[in-house]
Amino acid sequence: MPFDRLIDSIIKMDNPTVAGLDPKLDYIPGYIKEPIFKEMGNTLEAASEAIWQFNKGLIDALYDIVPAVKPQCAYYEMYGWQGMKTLKRTIDYASQKGMFVITDGKRNDIGSTMESYACAHLGKTDINGQAIEAFGADALTVNGYLGTDGIKPLIDICNKEDKGIFVLVKTSNPSSGELQDLKLQENISIYEKMGMLCEQWGSSIMGKKYNYSGVGAVVGATYPEQLLELRAKLPHTFFLVPGYGAQGGGAKGIAPAFDKDGIGAIVNSSRAIMCAYKKENCDEKDYAGAARREALRMQSDLRNFL
Repeated sequence: MPFDRLIDSIIKMDNPTVAGLDPKLDYIPGYIKEPIFKEMGNTLEAASEAIWQFNKGLIDALYDIVPAVKPQCAYYEMYGWQGMKTLKRTIDYASQKGMFVITDGKRNDIGSTMESYACAHLGKTDINGQAIEAFGADALTVNGYLGTDGIKPLIDICNKEDKGIFVLVKTSNPSSGELQDLKLQENISIYEKMGMLCEQWGSSIMGKKYNYSGVGAVVGATYPEQLLELRAKLPHTFFLVPGYGAQGGGAKGIAPAFDKDGIGAIVNSSRAIMCAYKKENCDEKDYAGAARREALRMQSDLRNFL
């Protein structure tokens, strides 16, 4: 099962972190992007190539200490098909380095449309009888608010291809409570109901080694009380925890996301890792080294509370 593989890597590296690859041109050191723009002009191709070179350096610096990466689709889609090519190259390269890849796409639809999203990001596309992998991530973030009709097509492909999904449950943004905290007639919150559905959906795709299903939940680091509540109520649901660092979530507040064995969650950091060289004010040519140092600092920070 997919999260068995992820947990194996987390335990091996003693590091429950995922590096978010959400690159903006402002994040990329000048020594990388300036020669590319000089050669290729102010084009989508040049921007996409600069992002690829930036990502490659980060992966090279992180793959032996960080078990997973999480590229966010929007940061690639904004550069057109050229950016999506960079997304594919990034997924392939991280996979070749042994990293677990979570595509952050937050896809949301039903029926054949959701099946097409699932084929694109997790499965294979049929081309005249030949099955070809389009993007090839290990997991995909999804929006479950269309209910089972939007999740079942994903479950079918996850079972077939040994892939996983992370469903938005309690997100880290400040306004998440406008909807997610509302109480239903059963006197439970919407986010709690979504978590219960994750347990239900995951029952057909259970891991054999750690007892976590292939249906995970996105639960923000900025809400430690809800992390504690949901960990107790969702014993088979693996958590993806965004919001560490730049969004204000700290290691102490994240600790409740983990079970009694110190597993059950992976914590995302994006800007803090990608832009560590700016915070350090070090030579921009050492941006990858700074990213590695920040990842190790984050690992140590989490260890203190797990």
